[in-house]
Amino acid sequence: MKEEVIRTVRETRIIAIIRGFSPDECLRLAEAYREGGIRMVEVTFNQRDRSDWANTAAAIRMIGERFPGEVFAGAGTVLTAEQLKIAADAGAGYIITPSLDVEIVRAAVDAGLVAMPGAFTPTEIAQAYAAGASFVKVFPAVSLGPAYIKAIRAPLSHIPLLAVGGITPENIGDFTKAGCVGAGVGGVLADRSRVTAGDWAGVSAVARRLVENAAVAG
Repeated sequence: MKEEVIRTVRETRIIAIIRGFSPDECLRLAEAYREGGIRMVEVTFNQRDRSDWANTAAAIRMIGERFPGEVFAGAGTVLTAEQLKIAADAGAGYIITPSLDVEIVRAAVDAGLVAMPGAFTPTEIAQAYAAGASFVKVFPAVSLGPAYIKAIRAPLSHIPLLAVGGITPENIGDFTKAGCVGAGVGGVLADRSRVTAGDWAGVSAVARRLVENAAVAG
């Protein structure tokens, strides 16, 4: 699965971030994303509620079983070895972190998972890649801006970067033009009002715009 995940990130460019939804809602969102061309879905761990970790695992498992080989589910906000194990046991193909923990990156790689750790500075980005990350998540991207990405890419052009934090259909092209291979997108995709209204076509439409804008710009 590792090579498939890496190839899919590069081909489709978008990782949909789901936070705060039930496993059934996550599954329905994943289906809507798939209709819009997104094949990567990150289900995050709730750090404030340990009892909710089982829901994260359930959502990852359900997505993988419903869309084998089509939609790749991973775990987000992975901060501990326990969460990494829960994700791996649930069938996650990758883990994403908000910050850099070299030991978590190495453990993920040893478990056969794709690691996408978060980083902010050139030093963190280089350390993450040296530890085995396949992609490095620059977070929060919107606070740094595309100019930061372009500057980082000059000396670190060999490191595949993902823009995460504040990414929308309107600005994703700026980040891919600056050199990001893709982006993680949360709120604009996992819009609770659309989920509550059952507007799955609307969710798919946003997904489609993101994929198209990223591809054209890239």
